[in-house]
Amino acid sequence: MSNLEVSRIAAEVTAREPVDGIRIVGVDGPSGAGKSHLARELAEALAAPIIEIDDFVSWDDFAGWWPRFEAQVLTPLLRGEAATYQARAWSDWYGNTLGEWKTQPWSPAIIVEGVTCTRRETIGRLAYAIWVDAPAPVRLARGLARDQAFPGAEQLWHNWMAEEARFFTADGTRARADLVVDNNLTLP
Repeated sequence: MSNLEVSRIAAEVTAREPVDGIRIVGVDGPSGAGKSHLARELAEALAAPIIEIDDFVSWDDFAGWWPRFEAQVLTPLLRGEAATYQARAWSDWYGNTLGEWKTQPWSPAIIVEGVTCTRRETIGRLAYAIWVDAPAPVRLARGLARDQAFPGAEQLWHNWMAEEARFFTADGTRARADLVVDNNLTLP
């Protein structure tokens, strides 16, 4: 994404009214679509920190981590407080072990990046929602390139992508986005 496009998105975010005094921006979409890249660029443009959903999600718990995110991150931020949360320990790549505690001080703008972060439960609580998408073969290739060292990664990715599709369809996530970014990239 060009600097001009990122600047335009940052201006749109800044023009939005804060929700309870904070502009929480959700960068959502299926895995491997390019959410992290866009979130980093936008965070730089807004001078905003990023909270990654990868600190909550695990292969065997696609969407059930939400109550912990709600209690440890979203609710405190909307009260004007720091978010203190226990991050997923990716040293347990196949499981859902929790690891270190992190604290994200309150900030006037915060980016929340990751799969399902703009789900239905966030309606009226986010200042801006972005949906990032890319074709399934591109997303799968990216994921497998990153995770190729782990036995069984391909099956995990296929299962995960099917679960994503079911969740996003039932939730209507894309349709609620303020902005849709299509990373219609081709495979290398």
